[in-house]
Amino acid sequence: MSEIRGKKHSRREFIRLAAGAAASGLLFPERALAQQKTLKIAKWAHFLPEFDRWFEEELAVEWGKRHDTQVVVDHVPAEKIGALAAAEVAAREGHDLFMFPWPPAEYQRHAIDHAEIYQAVASKHGQVARLGHRSTFNPASRKYFAFCDSWMPAALHFFQDYWAEVGMPLGPVHYGGLRIGAQTLRAKLGVPCGLALAPTLEGNVTLHTLLHGFNSMIRDASGRNVIYNARTVVALEYVRDLYRNAGTAEQLTWGPSGNVRAMLARKTSATTHAISLLRAAEKLDPEIARKILLQPLRGSGGLIAVPHVTNCSVVWSFARNQVGARQFLVDLIDHSRTLYDKSRGCNFPIYQKTVPDLIAWLSNDPQADPAVRGTPLKQPKERSRKLSTSGSKLWDSGRLLWGRSVNLEEFPLPPLAMVSFV
Repeated sequence: MSEIRGKKHSRREFIRLAAGAAASGLLFPERALAQQKTLKIAKWAHFLPEFDRWFEEELAVEWGKRHDTQVVVDHVPAEKIGALAAAEVAAREGHDLFMFPWPPAEYQRHAIDHAEIYQAVASKHGQVARLGHRSTFNPASRKYFAFCDSWMPAALHFFQDYWAEVGMPLGPVHYGGLRIGAQTLRAKLGVPCGLALAPTLEGNVTLHTLLHGFNSMIRDASGRNVIYNARTVVALEYVRDLYRNAGTAEQLTWGPSGNVRAMLARKTSATTHAISLLRAAEKLDPEIARKILLQPLRGSGGLIAVPHVTNCSVVWSFARNQVGARQFLVDLIDHSRTLYDKSRGCNFPIYQKTVPDLIAWLSNDPQADPAVRGTPLKQPKERSRKLSTSGSKLWDSGRLLWGRSVNLEEFPLPPLAMVSFV
């Protein structure tokens, strides 16, 4: 006779209980684990490490518990995302869900059609915004090759005290002002302008920003290649002259986030980047952060700041857990407000209804210094709020849309460093 938890059972009862325990995984937990579903996610490493910790340790874990799934999240540096994705496509093996910081149109032949995901989200949060649609839809194949959930606007960051030295305390407001002011500032203080020109994500952002600023682009809304035009030449001539007269040779050799490090060290007067640069400054040295102001520049193409990051996720056609990957993306939109909060205002929601009080929240940023609240020139977060507010209003308004044109076929686009500036 055997005794289990103080009760006596016959041999037949013991075998029955043991079989039931084995089936439920009590006797063989490793077997139960093997039966549990797994969702593998490759995610580009966020500019704020604390955001990735929340994503993996809280969001993914809670979602896994609700769906009886073990969620494995791998954080990949942005500069290595492309190589890893290419390797998985070649092997047709890897993660179920792959999160890119840009629209990964070059992998569309290896992705599912994400239309059903957009449809599932639309029933609760409405239709996807224009930016998300254009970032993930191929008009030729009529297929959504990815799913877009958030984006980061890129604006000019500049040091107010540096620019005040050359009579521009408000900083440059258009490209002509940037060129003249930066040239004068380097001559007077020896501090160069720090736009990223190397073959990095930041360099691509510079390229797009300049093209749109001068009313050019890589491809138009129908997918036609339109980069070969006189406006592109003007944009390239502009950045060449800016580099020669106000830049530094280091711009051509910076690695990933090189322009960010230069700004945080106050070695440059201005650069274009996502709001995460300001957040990094606040964490590193609040005194430096108080001197940084943000604003988009006006050019012949209007007032435009392209996305620094457009968060686009791909469910591979060879993914083992396509069902789980689809559901994760649908549920992710329900957390848009938390995504915004945990990213400290970096991740703007694609579905605006998920954060209906965004404008009011931006006007009362809890991170702002109460002593200087409402004083734009002395409080960088006030200026970032003005920038963000404008961005939310221009979201879907056509010509002035932030990031109004995105690649439809090939991305990443040729880095700016491929053009000769010297």
